[in-house]
Formats: sequence, C-alpha cells, structure tokens
Amino acid sequence: MNLPRFIQIHTLHTYPAALLNRDDAGLAKRLPYGGAVRTRISSQCLKRHWRVADDAFALAKLGVPMATRTRYMAELVRQRLVEQGVDAERAFVTAEALLEALFDTKADKKKEGAKALQTGQAVLFGNEEIAYLTRRCGDIASSAVESGDLKTEITKFLKEEKKNIEAMKLGSGLESALFGRMVTSDVLANRDASVSVAHAFTVHEAQVENDYFTVVDDFAQAEDGAGSAGIFDTELASGLYYGYVVVDIPQLVANLEGIDPKTVFADGTGSDKRALAGKVTQYLLHLIATVSPGAKRGSTAPYDWAKFVLVEAGDWQPRSLAAAFHDPLPLKGPESIRVRAASKLASEVAVLDAAYGMPTARRYLALDDVAVPDAERSTLKELGEWIAQVVQAGEC
Repeated sequence: MNLPRFIQIHTLHTYPAALLNRDDAGLAKRLPYGGAVRTRISSQCLKRHWRVADDAFALAKLGVPMATRTRYMAELVRQRLVEQGVDAERAFVTAEALLEALFDTKADKKKEGAKALQTGQAVLFGNEEIAYLTRRCGDIASSAVESGDLKTEITKFLKEEKKNIEAMKLGSGLESALFGRMVTSDVLANRDASVSVAHAFTVHEAQVENDYFTVVDDFAQAEDGAGSAGIFDTELASGLYYGYVVVDIPQLVANLEGIDPKTVFADGTGSDKRALAGKVTQYLLHLIATVSPGAKRGSTAPYDWAKFVLVEAGDWQPRSLAAAFHDPLPLKGPESIRVRAASKLASEVAVLDAAYGMPTARRYLALDDVAVPDAERSTLKELGEWIAQVVQAGEC
C-alpha cells in the first residue's frame, strides 16, 4: 500500500501584461535561474491570496476557525473589552498588561490610538485564541483587582493555562495549520507548516516593459485642452509560470486534529481523523488552480486559471520538477510555449521514473493535447475529489 504522505501540486499559469508581485523598487520580482533572469511570484504573495480568497472554495467556507494576522491583537482585545462595558481606562491597562505578558512589550503611550498597543511584527493569531484571551481578560478586568495588579493577574492566568492555550484544537486557526506560525511568546504555540510553497517563476527569460501613462484631469481638459494631471510609469511583465506546492499530510492532520504525526496512518487511527485534511487539501487545490495574485488589478486584470495541473500522491520525499526549465524555453517554437512547457514537465516525470521508479500515484489536468506518464487525465473537480479520497482512505 502506498501512503499519501505528500501531495505534490505542479501548475502552469500564464499572465500577460501584469505586475503580479513587486519588489522594494516597485518592479516585478525577478529570479536568476539557469543562466537566465526570470520574473517570479513569491511564495508569500501566493499564500496570501489563497488565504484570503473569497469564492466557492474559500478556506473560510470549510467551517474551521480562521486566523487574523496583525500587530494589533492587544488593541483588538481593548476594543472588545470596551464593547463589553469595561471602563475605557481599565480596558487599556488590561490590554497593555496582556501585551507585556505575551510579548514582553510595553505600550507606547507617546503614540495615539491603536498604535499604542502593537507588537513589533505582525503575528498570526487564531480567532479562537483572540476570543479566549478576550474572555479571560474581561473576567479579570471586571473583577475587584486593582489596576496596578492587573498585569500580575494576567501573567498568572497565562502561566497557569499555558498548556490549555497551546492545546486548543485549531486555536491558532486554519491558516497556521497550513502555513505555520513562529512566535517568540512563551504562551502561544508555534505551528510547523504543513504546506510548502515554492516561488513561481517563468519557464522562459523575463519579458518586461515599462508602461508609460498619464492621468487626465477632466476639468482641465474641458477648460483648455491641457488635461494631464500627472505622468507616471510602471513595469509590466508577461509570462508562463511554473508553480510547485507540497502538502505534508501527516503534519496537516496533526495540526488540525491535535494528534502525533507518526500516528496519522497507523492502524488504530480512523479515517475520520483524516477527513478534514482531505477536504482542506481539496479546497487548497482549487485555490492554487484558480486564484491569481497581482498588484494593479484594476488596470491589468491579472486573472487566470491553470493551463496545466499535475497532482502526485505518495510516500517518497517530494521533488520539484523545476529542473525541466533549468534551460529557459525559447519563446518561439514548432508548438505553443504552453504545449512545450507541459510536455517538458511530462518528460521530466518520465526520466525521473526511469531513474527512480514510479514512487507516486498521479493525475493531471491539461488544456492541451499532452500526456503524462502513468497518469489519468481529469477535470479539476475530479482531481479535488481524488485528493480528498486518497487522504481520507490513507492509500493511493
């Protein structure tokens, strides 16, 4: 029996005249690879868009507690305490005590409003964690404890319930179960990521241009014909991008169900423990295939569905197919670059199979007439249902 320890998802997306992911200078991000510079989409950018997508397969529609990434968790708690009727000054002192107890960070009273209560960096907090911390802080704030003793009481409560907070099932949210969470707090639990996302890159050399444009002032145009309100330029890129994602199923199940990763496929572990992981992976596949990243959406409409998707399930350690594009594909050829890119992926699979055997079960989606070795051609719906089934069954 072959265990679906890892689900690997390979994709090809095409985006013309778009600014998908900008660097610090506002230019399209780049990646040198195989002696050629490519344009790329960072993994952080991809994950962000999958995480917040609002469509039929949005993660939020799984009915699983979600998370909020913010520097202002303490301010959020303060606001909720005020809404619950806690005196504004006492609510601030309570939130300040929570901030210091969790992150050893004092409120910056020189700053106004929400900025006074913030961590140094954005942290992923589970919505269940925030609700629980708010409720417990509310209990303490509403008690007869003197304002000067609030920090002591909150620190005591966090210390006493540290294990309970860490053990909260999905307390840190679905997003951290997928993409992990690293915190320096002694109370909040770290989460190992179950999903690894590579930077997507063009299978050919970078194709970029400067887009020069003006903004027209309608009133000035009508008055004297000189209607330019500004002259600007930006960089646009076009390309066919290879993307690669790996889902570590034991780690995902462990994060979702609170069990040991080593027991996920054990005989004593029922398939019901893997049902949610299967559903999550199914939804994630749909997001990967159909949700597009992109800055300047209003002026470039950078929306695309994958032109090719290869899904693999197996027990071996994952391996990318990026080497298929180590030498950049020429832009012109006897067939379209889309067909040649998909064929290169199929060829890479074939040579790897010849060297290592066939360690994975696989299925694929393709818009073009392309065949993948030992793989059944499917629709996206069928691919998603297959993933969910093999994860829950524990075999592929």
